[in-house]
Amino acid sequence: MKFTKMQGLGNDFILVNCLNEQLAGDFEAFARRLCDRHYGIGADGLILILPSETADIRMRIFNSDGSEPEMCGNGIRCFARFVYEGDIVKKQTMRVETLAGVIIPEVILEGDHVVSVRVDMGEPRLERNVIPMTGPAGKVVNEPLVVDETTYKITCVSMGNPHCITFVSDVEEVPIGVIGPKMENHQVFPRRTNVEFIQVLNRNEVNMRVWERGAGETLACGTGACATGVACILNDLTDRTVTVHLAGGDLLIEWAENNHVNMTGPAEYVFRGETV
Repeated sequence: MKFTKMQGLGNDFILVNCLNEQLAGDFEAFARRLCDRHYGIGADGLILILPSETADIRMRIFNSDGSEPEMCGNGIRCFARFVYEGDIVKKQTMRVETLAGVIIPEVILEGDHVVSVRVDMGEPRLERNVIPMTGPAGKVVNEPLVVDETTYKITCVSMGNPHCITFVSDVEEVPIGVIGPKMENHQVFPRRTNVEFIQVLNRNEVNMRVWERGAGETLACGTGACATGVACILNDLTDRTVTVHLAGGDLLIEWAENNHVNMTGPAEYVFRGETV
């Protein structure tokens, strides 16, 4: 099987073109095996390129633990560059079918070279039952959540997948490996959640650390950065355009007046190979 390894801000993926490769069987186990960093290729996730009946192309993604999330912001930027430069979808603006609906990335070119990808991530979902969370109807903004007898103030947003955002004074001081999995698996999140810790620097910049559902702490999370931009505005902490600084680099997030969230960032090749 031929594959391509790509990364977006250090969030890395194995891409397989299923228009050419015939894959069958247990995709969850396949993802766990390939993503293993000791016995496999090593990655945060496996991305499959598939035909679509409703869009230009279809993306499926599996986390390193075998779970299938609805969407991945860093992953779809890698996906868009791969299908554009591979002449699979030769459109600068394309429609990609995902479990979160149709997402619209735009490849940004210098000559014929893709230098970044801007993605219309759609509208944020703010109602509790859509995120989903248990509890009364309404938005979840600066709401208390008790974890191990400590109360955290959380704001929750779905960007097609669930996110739980907490604002802190210093992200480097957060024991994310301890708190992250407990929030991810908290009983109020029936489908688990991604967890973001945010340090606001000014009205246009924030620092972010992320514990991803099914992957653990990663260097970056695109949907998490989008959810963070929304959460910052809901709490009146930033303007509608914000640079999110992650361990792997920066993403530019804009919550536009049409209620859509736009994300711009890089997508880079690492290597190509063939499994044996």
